[in-house]
Amino acid sequence: MKLLIIEDETTAFNSLKEQLVELLPNSSIDGPIQSIDEAIEYFESHKMPNIVFLDIHLADGSAFNIFDAVDISCPIIFTTAYDQYALQAFKVNSIDYLLKPIDTKQLQHALAKIQNFSKNNINREQVQQLIHSIQPKPIYKQCLLVPQKDKLVLVNANDIAFVYIDTQVIKMITTRGEIYFLNETLEDIFKQLDPQQFYRANRQQIINRSIINDISTWLGNKVLVTPKIPIPQRITISKGRAAEFKKWLAGIA
Repeated sequence: MKLLIIEDETTAFNSLKEQLVELLPNSSIDGPIQSIDEAIEYFESHKMPNIVFLDIHLADGSAFNIFDAVDISCPIIFTTAYDQYALQAFKVNSIDYLLKPIDTKQLQHALAKIQNFSKNNINREQVQQLIHSIQPKPIYKQCLLVPQKDKLVLVNANDIAFVYIDTQVIKMITTRGEIYFLNETLEDIFKQLDPQQFYRANRQQIINRSIINDISTWLGNKVLVTPKIPIPQRITISKGRAAEFKKWLAGIA
């Protein structure tokens, strides 16, 4: 039996892997797969595993974006930190979930339940509706406090053009060309911004919709983004996320 763990937290991955090795000693375990792009590439280049353990929140966004690019036809066990009461909705269609930190008995129960799984029971739209229905509406920041020498400067979120990693340093460029050096991680910054206005292009970049001039097809069916203002890095969207990006850009994501 082949198992796949899609999880961006190293500690959580190692813990789950140890439990699975104990419960299913004859199985092989692939992972960790830590991002949406990595997951899409895995499913496009590997035989479908027998079971997928899927963390709902990955480094580059919601794991449910994976379903937009590939058809996962094997049983899925979600791993999440959501409240158990709200997640009773997941007890449908032979899809199960495990709350972090994962209890070994609960894991054993999920594995037993999934033995009778039929791939025809996966209903992607229903699962996506369920996850959206239980998520609280987030509140995004209208301004960010960013360091500048010995001060903290207030920058309007709408003025943020581009956030990127440059030699392990997080930098932010405003629409006026101002450059700030940030102390937070790219993931933490992205969580503070409205995802309808900002897009996590990849692990290195966040871009504001308002500065996008046009897009074009690039090498390997990637999407090349042409900004309205000078940007120090080329912005490309992977083939696996091209459809998602185009929907976002059209305002239908």
